[in-house]
Amino acid sequence: MKKPLIVFLVLAFGLSWAAALPLWFGGGLGSPLMQPLGALMMFTPSVGVLGVWALSRTPFREWARHTGLTLGERKGRTIAMMLAAWLGVPVLTFLSLWISAAVGLVSLDLSGLSLFGAGLRANGVQPPVDLSTLAIVQILIAAVAGPVLNAIPALGEEWGWRGWLAPRLVASNGVFAGLLMSGAVWGLWHAPLTLLGYNYPRLGSWAALAFIGFCMLAGVLLGWLRLRTGSVWPAVVAHASLNAVAGVALLLGDAAAPPNEVLAGITGVMGWVVLALLCVVLLRFFPVRPPQRAPQPAPAESEPAT
Repeated sequence: MKKPLIVFLVLAFGLSWAAALPLWFGGGLGSPLMQPLGALMMFTPSVGVLGVWALSRTPFREWARHTGLTLGERKGRTIAMMLAAWLGVPVLTFLSLWISAAVGLVSLDLSGLSLFGAGLRANGVQPPVDLSTLAIVQILIAAVAGPVLNAIPALGEEWGWRGWLAPRLVASNGVFAGLLMSGAVWGLWHAPLTLLGYNYPRLGSWAALAFIGFCMLAGVLLGWLRLRTGSVWPAVVAHASLNAVAGVALLLGDAAAPPNEVLAGITGVMGWVVLALLCVVLLRFFPVRPPQRAPQPAPAESEPAT
């Protein structure tokens, strides 16, 4: 039935644009409202799930199981995947940056940390003499505490994208196509911010198209975690970790030649290559199956004959 999908998309996309409109009318990404409104946007996919649930007339416990809010049938596997996401996303992020440097796409300044220092000064903070210790502390905080600090807003997105939408599209279109499609929808949903240059400021409004490409590949990885475990929580951890470490990694760059975020790092073209290779390996050697369909809206009761 198409009605649940329409309800979900209207709520998720409509509310995200409503939340971001103040940025369009004043300040853009530099507005002091950027962070709170961006966080508010992240809950709109969950509102879409709640809207579909209202249509389904399904007991919430059953709905929670179908949309991945439980730990799945094999709780040990789910917990292991959560730990793997917790550790693996920072590894992927810094690996993408290292490969970017190795092929000449970015210049790193690991000794002077000039870009990190420049960022501190831009925010009115005088850099300490020993920048390396501060950088290590920030990286460790992002990698270790980031998934906890970002978990609730990440769940706001993941319950929609991987909890409800990805399994539905996979059931109708197959695993690979369904995961790519759900990732494309996820990327397009970011348009209220990416059209303003979010994540790829040098691209301007073309950042919206670039981010769809990244989300399609990242969506395959997050969707694989969801289907492999029957739970949304590994994807929540991965998403929360990504939001914490993706920007921190680029601070290792050289202020004299700042990283081109279109090419370098996890969200750049080199990151796309790393993600694509990982997704191929996971789908090839650890295949997943389309899930059981979620409960459908109950048909309206017919009127008694007269």
